[in-house]
Amino acid sequence: MKDLFGKAILDYQTNNSPEDILTETNISEADEMEVAYLFRDFNSMPKLEQKALLLAKGKILDVGCGAGSHSLYLQEKGLDVTAIDISPSAIKACELRGVKNAKVQNILDLENEKFDTILLLMNGTGIFGTLAETTTYLMKLKSLLAPNGQILIDSSDIIYMFDDAEDGSKWIPAEGYYGELTFTISYKKETETSFPWLYLDYNTLQNAAHANGLECELIIEGEHFDYLAKLY
Repeated sequence: MKDLFGKAILDYQTNNSPEDILTETNISEADEMEVAYLFRDFNSMPKLEQKALLLAKGKILDVGCGAGSHSLYLQEKGLDVTAIDISPSAIKACELRGVKNAKVQNILDLENEKFDTILLLMNGTGIFGTLAETTTYLMKLKSLLAPNGQILIDSSDIIYMFDDAEDGSKWIPAEGYYGELTFTISYKKETETSFPWLYLDYNTLQNAAHANGLECELIIEGEHFDYLAKLY
């Protein structure tokens, strides 16, 4: 991993001539993303993210923390937050921004800790990669929950990205689940190795949660087919 996403975050934090990140998927053309967006404050966040932060309580784990904006908000509210990401550069930026407990960590390797709230935001199901790996991640997240703990996770139903058929249905791939995408990131003329990224519609997430002994509650729906769910 070249850690280009993390490099972009660290470049922005250190004012090292940051540029836009280019993202492309197997079903969409390249799109530019301003790194500044990852540094937004609470008032600039989508309502879905704001709701998740307002529901967060107790000892909190921020999974895939990126630039640390969610962790910073919660930390400033006096909450105990651990921010983790697989990107060393992103964690360095978090530390420079003042996140007190930030570490390079793959969620699947985290052991012997319990949390009251686990946050997975900005398409939190993305890290699952594929539908087949969803159980692995849900079981790990469940093992990290304290009694009466909660997982707050968001995603989107991307069925809207597929063309309509004549009968009003959607043209979707015959094999696999339509929310399984392949992402490619480019930054400063470098390109990251492509990686799987999963978007889960709510019903599929709910079914997966129930299959793994978790309750699933729809908290709020956003304006762009996205939603926030609570698993417990």
